[in-house]
Amino acid sequence: MIKENSPIAIFGLGHMGLPTAALLAKSGLKVVGVDINNETVEMVNSGRSPIMEPGLEEMVEKAVGNNCLSATNDTLSAVRAVKIIMIIVPTPVDDDKKSDLSAVISASKSISEGLKKNDLVIIESTVPPGTCENMIIPLLEESGLKAGCDFKVAYTPERALPNNTLYEMTHNARVIGGINFESTKMAASLYKRITNGEIIMVPDLVTAEMVKLMENTYRDTNIALANELALVCDVLGVDAIEAIQAANHHPRVNIHTPGPGVGGHCLSIDPYFIVEIAREMGVETPLIQTSRQVNENMPGEVARIVAGALKDVGKNIQGSKIGILGVAYKGNVADARETPAKPLIEELISKGAEVMVNDPYVSPDIIKSWGAQIVDLETALACDAVVLVTDHDLYRNIKPDMIKNGLLICTRPILDRELFQKGGVVFKGVGRS
Repeated sequence: MIKENSPIAIFGLGHMGLPTAALLAKSGLKVVGVDINNETVEMVNSGRSPIMEPGLEEMVEKAVGNNCLSATNDTLSAVRAVKIIMIIVPTPVDDDKKSDLSAVISASKSISEGLKKNDLVIIESTVPPGTCENMIIPLLEESGLKAGCDFKVAYTPERALPNNTLYEMTHNARVIGGINFESTKMAASLYKRITNGEIIMVPDLVTAEMVKLMENTYRDTNIALANELALVCDVLGVDAIEAIQAANHHPRVNIHTPGPGVGGHCLSIDPYFIVEIAREMGVETPLIQTSRQVNENMPGEVARIVAGALKDVGKNIQGSKIGILGVAYKGNVADARETPAKPLIEELISKGAEVMVNDPYVSPDIIKSWGAQIVDLETALACDAVVLVTDHDLYRNIKPDMIKNGLLICTRPILDRELFQKGGVVFKGVGRS
């Protein structure tokens, strides 16, 4: 159904939008990326990627060189020139934990100004269930056209992990729901060009919206359970990772890995979309809300463990130097969105500590904005207490004698607890078993 060289416009050239654009361009389609950030537009048009993702820059460079990929901030011209429009813009939550759909609203209004008969609009942005039907479609219909009759609408949630995005986009299953079967089928034919994963067609738009939120809410809730269990294990003197691994031998148990909290643009946000729409419909979601609270409280729990560990060795957290290893929300990426490192650092500073951060991936400007100092690894390891927050691979090579003051709080299970304890290091938190 999708013809060779079919033109596509993608609104949003961020962590998901640009890889999608590059993959579609690689498949032989002509893609124009639309973004409000002029620097992003200029970088893409020069064949460079503003996103740090393995393999992406090479793909962008080749696609631009083949005249299959370009970028613009001229939204109207982009919509008028294509038959398929995709919305892949960010959808954060505000201070009240309600969805901020301003970017989706802006994109939908812009699209409506140039929408034509028989166009297909695909939404990938994560949104609360019912957003496509109750907000996006009415905005698109300001064009004077009728959804399902004059133009098609489909929703498919993105599923990809930073640092492995291109692989996951081309191998993961893709869930697609449309306003009608024709919309779903046409969207499916598009994604079949770029993925070997299964195409799962669901009955409607709201089901597809709900699937993504269910996936991430399951993971968030499971991590909250793991974090609570780890806190209990800590006071009992039980190795949490060893206990979880043993429990997971049960054929119907799959407890996730505990950590300093949950970050990134999905797990820390998506559950709130369910809470929001459920509340509007008069349904309570205490489990989801409690899980979110548990994970949001974890940076504070880590700060409490740091303060207690310092007290045990005769030091006060006020005036102590705390070395933070990694602030990205996951290992080997530069992505610090919603990272638990930020509230942890702010909590430590509020207690009077001097926080020194080592992270070779994350922008120094981001780290400085939190009030922390940027230091080399040796300096971070020489602090009164060292807190491993992010599981960057380079930290796996740390040895006991590198912890100069002998106090390590490990929030990721990448270091051998027994090895460090034998080396004279006070080891708090979770260790590799």
